[in-house]
Amino acid sequence: MTTPHTNPIQDGQPLAEKLCWVRKLINQHHAYIDRIAVALYDTHTDLLKTFIYSSDEETPLEQYQYPLSKSQSLSEIAQTHVPRIIPDLSQLEQVQKEHIQALLKAGFRSSYTYPMVYDDHFLGFIFFNSKRPLQFDEFLVTELDMVGQMIALMVFSELSSIQTLVATIRTVLDMTHSRDPETGGHLERMSRYAREIARALAEKYDLNDRYIEQLFQFAPLHDVGKIKVPDRVLLKKGPLNKEEQEVMRHHPEDGKYLIDKLIHNHGFERFENIDMLRNIALYHHEAVDGSGYPCGLKGTEIPLEARIVAVADVFDALTSSRPYKQAWTNERALALLEEFSGTKFDRDCVDAFKSHMPEIELIQATFSENKYG
Repeated sequence: MTTPHTNPIQDGQPLAEKLCWVRKLINQHHAYIDRIAVALYDTHTDLLKTFIYSSDEETPLEQYQYPLSKSQSLSEIAQTHVPRIIPDLSQLEQVQKEHIQALLKAGFRSSYTYPMVYDDHFLGFIFFNSKRPLQFDEFLVTELDMVGQMIALMVFSELSSIQTLVATIRTVLDMTHSRDPETGGHLERMSRYAREIARALAEKYDLNDRYIEQLFQFAPLHDVGKIKVPDRVLLKKGPLNKEEQEVMRHHPEDGKYLIDKLIHNHGFERFENIDMLRNIALYHHEAVDGSGYPCGLKGTEIPLEARIVAVADVFDALTSSRPYKQAWTNERALALLEEFSGTKFDRDCVDAFKSHMPEIELIQATFSENKYG
C-alpha cells in the first residue's frame, strides 16, 4: 500500500514548512540554492524585517530590521519591481552593512533578490542565496521568478488571512466603542512596543521572527472583550466603583470567547501561533505575583506574550493623554514599571523594554497623538 503524496501548500501547513518544501523542490534540480529568506516591509516605519527562512543551517539574520530608504539598491528594486543578481557577494566585503557582513560570514557568495508584489503592492523581498559564486544564470533566474511568484502568493495569503481576522475584530471595536479614547495611536504604539520587547527577549526565550511578527499583529486586540463593557463603565471619567470594577474584570474572558468564535467560524485554527491571540486577550491583566485577573496566574504560568503586552499596554496608557488625565513623562512611567517589576510586571519584559528606549521614543514620535487622541 502506497502512502498518499501530501502537498503542504494545499494541506494548510505553517508557512515556514511550505517554504522548506519549496526549497527542497528547487534543490532537486538546483542543489546549490542554500537559503531562501523572506523579509517583510512595514510602510509605516520604512523597516524591512526578517520573517521566515529555509536553510539547512541556522540563518545568519534573525530579529533583524533595516530601513529600506538606507539601501539605494533595495529601494530601486522595491520601486521598479525588477529583481537583482549579485554574482559574487565577496565583492561587497567593504560595504559595512550588518546584513551583508552576516551573509559573508555565513559563507554565502551569490544572491538573487526578488521583490514580492501583489496587486501592485510591495510586500517585501525574497532572497535566494548560494554558497557558490556565479550561480544565478538566466535559466535559473527564469525558474526562480516563477518560484518567487508562488512564494509571494503564499505569504500574501497568510498575511491577508491574519489581517482579515485582525481587521474584523478591530472593526467591531471601532463600531462598538467609537468614543473609547484608547484606540488609534495607542494601538499602533503599544503593538510596536510589544515587538521591541520581544526582539530584546528573542535569544533568551528562543523567539523566531514569525512569533514576533504575529505578536505585533495580535497585540492591538488585547482589549477586544471590552465590546461587552457598557459605555457607562468603559467611558467613565472618574474611578470605577466596586460593581463597575467587577464588570470591567470580565472583559478578558469575553475577549477570549469572541476570538474563539471568530477563529472557528473563519477556519483560522490552522495558523501557527494562533493560541497567542487567545492568550493575549485572556491573560494580559494577570500579574506575576498572582494578584491579577481573571485566573490569578503567577510568574511563568502567564504566557510570555501576555506578559509582554501587559508592559507595552501600561506604558502607553500612562504616557498618553486622556480627557480625564495628563500624559506622564517617560521617566515617570518607567519608574512605575520598575517599581512593580517582579510583582505586577515580568522583570525580563520590563528590562527588555528599558533597553530599547531609543526605538520606543522613535515609535512615540512616529505615532504621536493629536488633539483627537
